[in-house]
Amino acid sequence: MVDREEKYIGSISGKLAAYILLAFGAVISLMPLYWLVMTSLRPAGAEFTYPPEWIPSSFHPENYPTAWRRAPFWLFTFNSVLVTFLATLGTLLTASMAAYAFARVPFYGRNVWFGLTLSTMMLPWAVTLIPRFLLFKYMQLFDSLWPLFLPFWFGGGGFYIFLIRQFIMTLPVEMEEAAVVDGASRVRIFFMITMPLTKPAIAAVGVFSFIHHWNDFISPLIYTNREETRTLALGLRYFGDEQFTEFRLIMAVATLMLVPVLVVFFAANKYFVSGVALSGLAGR
Repeated sequence: MVDREEKYIGSISGKLAAYILLAFGAVISLMPLYWLVMTSLRPAGAEFTYPPEWIPSSFHPENYPTAWRRAPFWLFTFNSVLVTFLATLGTLLTASMAAYAFARVPFYGRNVWFGLTLSTMMLPWAVTLIPRFLLFKYMQLFDSLWPLFLPFWFGGGGFYIFLIRQFIMTLPVEMEEAAVVDGASRVRIFFMITMPLTKPAIAAVGVFSFIHHWNDFISPLIYTNREETRTLALGLRYFGDEQFTEFRLIMAVATLMLVPVLVVFFAANKYFVSGVALSGLAGR
């Protein structure tokens, strides 16, 4: 009886210590976000006070509309939404089709081609930077939004193909075999059976892709020159160069830029976690 009580107390204390450690880590992780929001609400000049104030002496939400009027952020936001939507849509569609082919369609050299697809994950992004730049220049697509989303309509990337393929491998093949007996084609099986069942993995890929394209800075910097083709990340960088002393305005725009990422993540959180876990990336 005493041993059982000691084990129970030990398990409670262990869980309590784990919760305290996780709470401490969460506070440390959220500290930059807290400082970002608080700085965006400070009065002019209060960003440089020393010692720094954890809570502003007065809150100024008017910093947000003031910052928004200093630059054409509506145009930057529209470009970011367009690029992110088209790139994510292309990634979800083509990566899931390629993953289905690698998981279910028997063809000559399937394992070899899948290995080559995975090998692309080992290449540094800088290796393909110059060839892609020259390709889009010769196609006369430079200084437009096309280079920012067009490549993702051709497979989406090796990691996304691998993630969805691993999830499809966990699905029972008997349903697809029954559909084949009923006369369904591969295309119909993919869109009516496999895609609905792969929703968790697709949600995970969608979240990863959305965050990548929404926050992408390097690609717009390389492929665009005009102000009309800037995305929000690049526009924020130029805005920071022009308003380098107005940290409260820079932080206000950065906070607004962070909102869509948080909304998408929390909206797809349930599917995102299950998609990562069931696809074999969580140590299962």
